[in-house]
Amino acid sequence: MKGTLLRVVLVLMLLALAVQTADAQRRRRAVATTSGPRYGPHLGYNFDVDELLLGAQLSWPITPQLDLYPTFDYYFVSPASLWALNFDLKYRPPTRYGAWYVGGGLNYSKSTGGNDTNLNLLTGLEARRGRTRPYVEAKFTLGGPSTFQLVGGLSWR
Repeated sequence: MKGTLLRVVLVLMLLALAVQTADAQRRRRAVATTSGPRYGPHLGYNFDVDELLLGAQLSWPITPQLDLYPTFDYYFVSPASLWALNFDLKYRPPTRYGAWYVGGGLNYSKSTGGNDTNLNLLTGLEARRGRTRPYVEAKFTLGGPSTFQLVGGLSWR
């Protein structure tokens, strides 16, 4: 199962990079706009829990460079249950294509054994054109148990 998950994450990462490469090859490039919220599913792997995760995200633009970014993650742990709500901000530094972002915020985790509130640090790449936007993201959660996870997903407008 670990091998399959790593392959899926790798394919999603390569897909996001390929989309960016295709955009970079165009002569004229329109400026990406932030006309409304984007939402979608994601799939990933948490290296500290050592399990697959499935989740959803909403990216609501506040400014062209800053998004409100709540996410939900469900971890496939057995026999217990584990899920997390994340309330992050996503910032796009001024770069040529605007694909790279960094962010941080609060994490609320609930497991069979209790709950924790932690801090998130994240970075990722997201395609900036079209209605369907693939992305990959790395997230480090600091606190209770510190964790690291990689996710890949799609966002729609």
